Amino acid sequence: MRPIRLSLVALGLAATLAGAACDEKLSDVAGPTPNLVPTFSSIQQEIFNTTDSSGRLACIGCHTDNGRTPAGGLVLLDGRSYQALVGQASRFKAGAIFVVPGDPNASYLIHKLEGAADIAGSRMPRGTGPFLTSGQMQIIRRWIELGAKND
Repeated sequence: MRPIRLSLVALGLAATLAGAACDEKLSDVAGPTPNLVPTFSSIQQEIFNTTDSSGRLACIGCHTDNGRTPAGGLVLLDGRSYQALVGQASRFKAGAIFVVPGDPNASYLIHKLEGAADIAGSRMPRGTGPFLTSGQMQIIRRWIELGAKND
């Protein structure tokens, strides 16, 4: 009985250490947003609300209706952005859905952020960058893959 308990403890410890190593790698991937994780609340805070250390501007600088018409008609303010993105059609690209839960490749948000050839208008954030890093995009893609939950 004792060797089995010891094996279970060792297995649990190994799983814990492996999980911690994954978290370290995730923060390494996040680049200029080291606190970014694949949850909507993290994306809201670290991408939509905040200018990052690379100089990429916060999305809410343009995507707000506070005293202005929001860029693309898309409001990315706290408490409103999730409903504006998940399952919602783009006003300027027929047939495009901003976020398709479980399918980042079909999500127009990904196309806009990566500057895909099929987008209407400009790559986001508008201008010449800096744009989101491949690591930041990987984390946003993972959130969508996990079902694009409002977490």
